[in-house]
Amino acid sequence: MEMPMIDWSLFWAPVRLSLIVALLSSMVTIIVGSLLAKWMSRKTFRGKLFLETAFMLPIVLPPTVVGFLLLVLFGRNSFVGSVIERIFDAPLLFTWWAAVIASIVVSFPLVYQTMKVGFSSVDQELEAAGRSIGANEWQVFRYITLPLVWPSLMTAYILGFARSLGEFGATLMIAGNIPGKTQTVPTAIYIAVDSGNTSMAWVWTISIIVISFLLLLITGRNKTT
Repeated sequence: MEMPMIDWSLFWAPVRLSLIVALLSSMVTIIVGSLLAKWMSRKTFRGKLFLETAFMLPIVLPPTVVGFLLLVLFGRNSFVGSVIERIFDAPLLFTWWAAVIASIVVSFPLVYQTMKVGFSSVDQELEAAGRSIGANEWQVFRYITLPLVWPSLMTAYILGFARSLGEFGATLMIAGNIPGKTQTVPTAIYIAVDSGNTSMAWVWTISIIVISFLLLLITGRNKTT
């Protein structure tokens, strides 16, 4: 039995969309995750444990559960979904922006936790010393805090990017699998295997393995420097 030929015209669209989704979601998560991690690492308040548990919840929930909750939150009958539809004159669900949101939610815990560890390791006496010689908060962050958390920042970004790249369950539920519009590499692999097109499944699988391997390799080198 001959294996189906590889149709390279179908190969690039999911890869390109996956990279765009991962890039956008990782940019959001690294900014929001870093700000929250810095704030949470320096504050003590009632309910902090509850809030941190909520931040980490997506990492242990099944992706279909995350997808269902996002479906309810951003559905056309929800308040958030109806507001978005009125603003943009189109629903959010089953667009590639929905894939970005799914990736943000599932990758956020990795970014947050990595950055929290980074900020917690910074000696606050060094920051206090900077303030004592007249440095403002931006200068303290730019010249003291940022260089110390830079390895954590790079690791967090790469982990968030890689997690977004491999997101499947939540993406499938709220963005669907529309070829050329919302189909990412993981969903394309699923459909290819389901339809018996193992050749395309293999090339997509190899592509995402190579990209993920390179990202993890960069992370490993970052930790050793």
